[in-house]
Amino acid sequence: MSGAPTRVFIARLAGTPLFDPIGDQVGRVRDVVVTLRVDREEPRVLGLVVEVPGRRRIFVPMTRVTAVDAGQVITTGLVNMRRFQQRPTETLVLGEMLDRTVALTEDDSPAVVEDVAMEQQRTRDWTVTRVFVRRPGKGLRRRGETLTVEWRDVTGFSIDEHGQGAANLLATFEKLNAADLATVLHELSAKRRVEVAAALDDEKLADVLEELPDDDQVEILSMLEEERAADVLEAMQPDDAADLLSELPHHEAEKLLKLMEPDEAAPLRRLLAYSDDTAGGLMTTEPVVLPPDATVADALARVRQPELSPALAAQVYVCRPPMETPTGRYIGVAHIQRLLREPPSALVSGVVDTGIEALRPDVSLAEITHHLATYNLVAVPVVDENDHLLGAVTVDDVLDHLLPEDWRARRDRAATAAPEATRGA
Repeated sequence: MSGAPTRVFIARLAGTPLFDPIGDQVGRVRDVVVTLRVDREEPRVLGLVVEVPGRRRIFVPMTRVTAVDAGQVITTGLVNMRRFQQRPTETLVLGEMLDRTVALTEDDSPAVVEDVAMEQQRTRDWTVTRVFVRRPGKGLRRRGETLTVEWRDVTGFSIDEHGQGAANLLATFEKLNAADLATVLHELSAKRRVEVAAALDDEKLADVLEELPDDDQVEILSMLEEERAADVLEAMQPDDAADLLSELPHHEAEKLLKLMEPDEAAPLRRLLAYSDDTAGGLMTTEPVVLPPDATVADALARVRQPELSPALAAQVYVCRPPMETPTGRYIGVAHIQRLLREPPSALVSGVVDTGIEALRPDVSLAEITHHLATYNLVAVPVVDENDHLLGAVTVDDVLDHLLPEDWRARRDRAATAAPEATRGA
């Protein structure tokens, strides 16, 4: 998001045109969606409410926004046209936060919110960081003093202690990673599990589903509205989404695939064509792919992306265009350790390892495991008969299939038993 201002006041975004990458207007920004957190932590910005032709309002996640300022907003072009529906844990900035009376912590004096500002953090997430307020005026016809304060210096926005149950629980576990939150959900009653899952945003729910046992995944996905379920599948890693779809009856899986955006559904259909214990069934279709003329600096910028797993960030796959899988001809892999030792201006094509054999999609799980162990790899490329890169199998994908199906439950039981063992020592 280079060139974008570090701070954007949200009220000024109202009515701002939203463009796709080639300059065509998609719609206009009507609001910004945030999720409030406990302990006065800065709210995370989830996305934009955009009005498109026909006065239809849709949701555009911030992950799809490449530039934002008071004059225009630019997206990746991948916009879901389903109607926006606000969820229990979501707050609309313009609709629910402006004109609200809050208190300034320095002296507990009241003030009215006239605007709030959001900033992009190093993690690439956007958060609300500042509040523009007006103090009450003194005397007749006198407007009060205005000032901009940090989010933590204002009270009155926090989650209501007696508010909706799902919101409280989500706020309590806000700092948990996806695996730990999955453990919490697994231990809840079925009814409570579905309530909390429904209140999570798409990205978070996708991350959590990837960590849950198959039965829990199917249960939660089946309880969601079909359009919401399709959105969550789009947010999941393609291999995990394909695994989940394979657990559903064929007609239900096909219905969800048809509700997904075609470019999101296509890789899932390719994955579903393979047996789940082969390289084709285990691979992710979204490894880091770069052309031969990319630089080491380009490669390092890509592997820094926070959404990448450590295994996927460990190496870059160099291919001829096109860069989306199936790519053009696969050339080789550039390991992160080698990239870190090269000057930023060097070309990745000059540091590729061509000695690592790529696998074919029909290779068995046993062969994949042997290959990873033999060459001390954390990931291995998968190519077709024409040497087009189809994806990559990572060591964590292999472990998920090697471990017993109830390994998560065993881990939970072990964690529960550990304190008892300590006390008995």
